[in-house]
Amino acid sequence: MLSTILDGLSLGAIYALIALGYTMVYGIAKMLNFAHGDIIMVGAYAILVTLNANGHPFLAVIAAVLVCMILGIIIEKVAYKPLRGASPLAVLITAIGVSYLLQSVAQLIFGSKSQAVTITTAKMVKIASAEFNLNTILTLVVGAIIMIVLTLFIKFTRTGRAMQAVSEDRGAAQLMGVNVNKIIMITFAIGSALAACAGVFYLMQIPSVSPTLGSMPGIKAFAAAVIGGIGSIPGAMLGGVLLGVVEKLALNVPVLAPYANAIVFALLIIILLVRPIGLLGKKRREKV
Repeated sequence: MLSTILDGLSLGAIYALIALGYTMVYGIAKMLNFAHGDIIMVGAYAILVTLNANGHPFLAVIAAVLVCMILGIIIEKVAYKPLRGASPLAVLITAIGVSYLLQSVAQLIFGSKSQAVTITTAKMVKIASAEFNLNTILTLVVGAIIMIVLTLFIKFTRTGRAMQAVSEDRGAAQLMGVNVNKIIMITFAIGSALAACAGVFYLMQIPSVSPTLGSMPGIKAFAAAVIGGIGSIPGAMLGGVLLGVVEKLALNVPVLAPYANAIVFALLIIILLVRPIGLLGKKRREKV
């Protein structure tokens, strides 16, 4: 039971890292970047290419983070920036288009078949009478550190405070001298870097990459962001961890295992019925 909870927390940390990208972009730019899940896939292929060329996992992780950050900035500049004043539906359709574009380009370059990617070999660690996968513990610890550092960055740095200001009132922040375009670009870069980190941890658990790698984790992470309260950073963390634990507990029960994904999304529906703004979401007053 303890190992199942730990596995759930580890999976939840992955969902939380992805959900943070969704919630930061929505909170600051007020748009849903549905191509976010596919950035994980691009990072995974960057790891594959780097490992095949060099073989050093550390360089592969750095390459994945850099590639994803650059890709996030390019997507924001080319696809989303021209739509700042457009309707939410136009932004949503564009995001879905970018998602399919990334998948199609990956399929053209690497093919449609899954390819094995080994970052680290799975090692078991015995604590008391229970055995744990070292990759699981590493994911949990490093994921928690990343989330703590991000929280401190948002709260105590000048850029972080500028992000909060843009999130609260973009017009007022601009009048106070905040470079809104720069802040939104930084937000996309950070969100994409978090997606790359999530991709690294995901490959530790499932060591194979395909053009559709990021689809399901991306959807579940979006569900986690909504459960926690879209736009809330602590909410994204809570939603991710909750979703990961529920999924692993369901998979651990033979009768429920085939319906694990259904249970995850049923949880989303139940929480939204009880609390439509999410667990830690805040009601926003609409200006007229």
